[in-house]
Amino acid sequence: MSAGAVRRALKRMASEIADRNDNLEDVGFVGIRTRGEPLAGRLSYLLGELEKVQAPVGVLDITLYRDDVGLAYPNPVMGPTTIDFPVQGKVIVLVDDVLFTGRTVRAALDAIMDFGRPAAIQLAVLIDRGLRELPITADYVGKRIETARSQLVEVCLEEIDGKDSVLLRDGAPEDK
Repeated sequence: MSAGAVRRALKRMASEIADRNDNLEDVGFVGIRTRGEPLAGRLSYLLGELEKVQAPVGVLDITLYRDDVGLAYPNPVMGPTTIDFPVQGKVIVLVDDVLFTGRTVRAALDAIMDFGRPAAIQLAVLIDRGLRELPITADYVGKRIETARSQLVEVCLEEIDGKDSVLLRDGAPEDK
């Protein structure tokens, strides 16, 4: 995906979020660290442009909630989790860059529940690459692509990488 395609996908996703949620005052975005964070911020901004409502944005580090934290990550490095708004009773739009196995999302669902009981949790991902290991489906998808397990989906974002793009490469798979 080019930078323009990423921008168009996020605008469409923000519009779908607005269409699906009657009371946008009750919506909050939570980005899964690392690349879910800027995507959540962009979706909140775009929703504000569309509907004149600025939804709060939080950031979630799921490191200690992963089911492979002791196996694949013997010395895990955690980043901060910052959710400065009440989760209780809100519609939380959980945001990540790539949906793959579903294990990252499962960990994020467990982590969110430690902050309270949301009215609902919806999932927004820029890329859905299939090959799920858990029964998790995204509510909002920027682009669906078919991949092999051996391929890598590389998402670059302006805020982190200096440019927006999505590339499909041969290599080790991501665990998303």
